[in-house]
Amino acid sequence: MSEEFGPDFITVTDEDGNEFELEHLDTLEYNGQTYMAFTPAVPMDEQTGQPADVDLDDEDYGIVIMKVVEEDGEELFSTLDSDEELELIYQQFMERFFAEEDEE
Repeated sequence: MSEEFGPDFITVTDEDGNEFELEHLDTLEYNGQTYMAFTPAVPMDEQTGQPADVDLDDEDYGIVIMKVVEEDGEELFSTLDSDEELELIYQQFMERFFAEEDEE
């Protein structure tokens, strides 16, 4: 993903109607399926205007992986179907992320 124009953010709504913002990290095509990796956007500290300090070990700030599905001609995000699929796709993204780091 090119960061020439800055990071990409999306707002998603979960099944309970809660909205949250995610930052797009990468997109992966695997076995004919499109997967996207995101990380929760770090909130801004209202007093300083700087990104808030967050505990990156907190599970709320991990990688979120969703797949793109088509429903009624519209592309939507969906959770992965199984833990096995999640682990496989997670490993694919990690290989890509570490390969990019090695190139730099």
